[in-house]
Amino acid sequence: MPNSIALAEKFLAVLDGVYKAEAKTNILDAANSEINFIGANKANIFKLSSDGLGDYSRNGGYPTGSGTGAWETLTLSKDRGVSLSVDRMDNEETLDLAFGRLAGEFMRVSVIPEIDAYRTSVWASNAGASANADITVGTTDVPGLIDAGFESMQDNEVPTDGSIIFVSPKAYNGLKAKITRILANESDVSKVVETYDGHRVIVVPQGRMNTAITLNDGSSYFGFVPTAGGYKINFLIVHPTAVKNAIKLEMPKLFSPDENQSADSWKLQFRLYHDSFVLANKTHGIYLHRAATANT
Repeated sequence: MPNSIALAEKFLAVLDGVYKAEAKTNILDAANSEINFIGANKANIFKLSSDGLGDYSRNGGYPTGSGTGAWETLTLSKDRGVSLSVDRMDNEETLDLAFGRLAGEFMRVSVIPEIDAYRTSVWASNAGASANADITVGTTDVPGLIDAGFESMQDNEVPTDGSIIFVSPKAYNGLKAKITRILANESDVSKVVETYDGHRVIVVPQGRMNTAITLNDGSSYFGFVPTAGGYKINFLIVHPTAVKNAIKLEMPKLFSPDENQSADSWKLQFRLYHDSFVLANKTHGIYLHRAATANT
């Protein structure tokens, strides 16, 4: 009678994760430290404007103008969360990989793309100037479109030094296709465009670049989707002073199966309370170029 001993299976501590790029919009977070929502869901900033010059009269003196100030209220509006569970045995049979990597994968695959998508949609909705065209790589003059964006910002007296270009992959390829380079070493070809006329270029996946997104409530669907009738964003030119990103609460809670009273599983609970704002006096610090054809 032949032996019936089953061969042991080998489990490798390798995680087969989903491809997702890192956060793209957090480059602007450092400039937002002065906006403090601790203890409240609102913050007020002072918005100031004044009249310009008039003719001085040697008889009447100075023309009467005025300076006006008003408080602009920023209110956090996005309160998002989820509770994720991994069965105790599922986690044990995957050498603790299932739950051990869950938090990191969840942030990378779900949270970061949603934050980027929400922020770019807010910026697009509040852009001070915009244009539209469907881009064909190799045909569309993408450098010319970007130049027109900067011209618009300069016409509106935005200090373009330090502006950042957030660009979709298609628009980025269109940009590269129209740039001619002379290389000293022809065997070493690089078409990477990290800066354009001194401005940082950041490529953002198209799924995170739409003029409007729908945040699913979690009752049937989770995450976000582009809103039908909205438009794909080709690129955004953003001056850091125009936007304020705020995250008040980013709180993960971890429970072991022994602590979890509802199931014999590891549990991760995550809540994110955040928003992104475009200041009322600085909308021209954002230039939008979008597709001409709407999302279906």
